[in-house]
Amino acid sequence: MSDEPIELRDALASFTALWSPRVVTRVNDYDVRIAKVEGDHVWHAHDDTDEFFLVIDGELSIALRDSGGERTVTLPAGSVFVVPRGTEHRPSSPTGASILMFEPAGTLSVGDRHEAVPSHIDATTGHALG
Repeated sequence: MSDEPIELRDALASFTALWSPRVVTRVNDYDVRIAKVEGDHVWHAHDDTDEFFLVIDGELSIALRDSGGERTVTLPAGSVFVVPRGTEHRPSSPTGASILMFEPAGTLSVGDRHEAVPSHIDATTGHALG
């Protein structure tokens, strides 16, 4: 990890792949990841961890399934949201967005339980930046 400040705009400009998170830095045992997203991700759940989202630019919707049924939250730029552990969710962005996620190092981007992963989705624990 860098011992210098990291400019998120520059970090985001360093890659083009969608739904393919890059690890910007680590805080204790947590990855700080950024990703460019457009279209739909897969329905998935992280059984043992919450997932934090910050929308850097664009707009992100997150569909959620839990005991109360199904609902969607919409996050404009500058908004944050935490998906509770064990909650099935599907992020999407019809027009594209850049997001920052905070989750334990090694967490798979498609969770512990997920539907079939299409070729445009990268099932990863995060790629190195640069």
